[in-house]
Amino acid sequence: MELSHLQYIIDTLFLLFTAVLIILMVPGFAMLEAGLVRGKNVSAVLTGNVLLYAITSFVFLLWGYNVMFGGDGFFLSGVSTQGYSAYAYFFFQMAFVSKSVSIMSGGVSERIRIIPFMIFAVCMSGFLYPVVGRAIWGGGFLSDVHDLAGCTVIHSVGGWALLAGILVLGARRGRYGKEGQVRAIPASNISLVTLGAMLLWIGWFGFNGGSAFHIATDKEAADLVGLIIVNTNTAGLAGAIVAACIVYIQYKKLDITMILNGALGGLVAITAGADVVGLWEPIFIGAIGGALVVFAVPLFDKLQIDDPVGALSVHLVNGIWGTIAVAIFADFSLATQLKGIVVTGAFVFPLSYVIFRGIQKIVGLRSDEEHEYVGLDVEECGLEAYPEFVKSKA
Repeated sequence: MELSHLQYIIDTLFLLFTAVLIILMVPGFAMLEAGLVRGKNVSAVLTGNVLLYAITSFVFLLWGYNVMFGGDGFFLSGVSTQGYSAYAYFFFQMAFVSKSVSIMSGGVSERIRIIPFMIFAVCMSGFLYPVVGRAIWGGGFLSDVHDLAGCTVIHSVGGWALLAGILVLGARRGRYGKEGQVRAIPASNISLVTLGAMLLWIGWFGFNGGSAFHIATDKEAADLVGLIIVNTNTAGLAGAIVAACIVYIQYKKLDITMILNGALGGLVAITAGADVVGLWEPIFIGAIGGALVVFAVPLFDKLQIDDPVGALSVHLVNGIWGTIAVAIFADFSLATQLKGIVVTGAFVFPLSYVIFRGIQKIVGLRSDEEHEYVGLDVEECGLEAYPEFVKSKA
């Protein structure tokens, strides 16, 4: 077998393997969100996660990929080979698309209806995400923005859309008092939260590592993949440790949900630049990411922006920070990185707001008060996740 053929096969296998790791993040998001919401809404959250993976992937197959990478018409007409199977490349890119909506699903949980949310998922996977992806990754006018695996393309896009969705939906009933006090709503299953976060952490190795695309071209390519994965892990470690230290100093308690979100914040923060920094920079990037989560969560609550899982703090705040960090810790233009942040926000947020408003007016968006009180599981799914337990009606 010729060496070029062997490289082709290994790089194709590499893309397929890392894509599977990314898809492992689907149950990661599902478990994380199912654990953080109340028991009466778990089936609705799980159903939403499964459907959004299926729908966004299917839309991306039909036309979203072509929008993103310049194909004509429908159904993979834009696939091209780059030293590995074109179909493996598509599968890898398809694995990414649902994450932009998965980021949102926890933040709008416990009050959004499933079908209207899936309508938005079609808009996201068929237009919003591919347009930004084409501008940065598809050779568009933002191609000089360095964003290895999607601090801006995925995390900020999902975060801006989530912010718009929360503003249209409003807070969960009972979350905030008349004088602005925040009322705690406990998570239903901390074990699931921990499992989900760790699945996401493992999936991130494919998310970032696979974005190198080649591992068999030469020794440098293999070393780069190794560096990316080590840096990814380092940032997650730093985010978790710093979040734990801050919450312990503040409250003399070790809040596992905040520690896990700190780790995820560090993982998001390194996503743009894991390939262009050394071994020590991810410590600072991830540490700052973890700290930002701890401080952003109460800030959003103070603004009465109700995000049940802290997704805005993890993905939007750290998507922005990670894109800026590339300029601070590597040799890239700060103005260019900021341009990517601003243009993306100016495109995604207002369009998402208009789409959510349109869905709200045409088919309705939010569950009614009675169903929120009883829980969305019965109304939306006809199936309770924990039927043998007495549910809290809070």
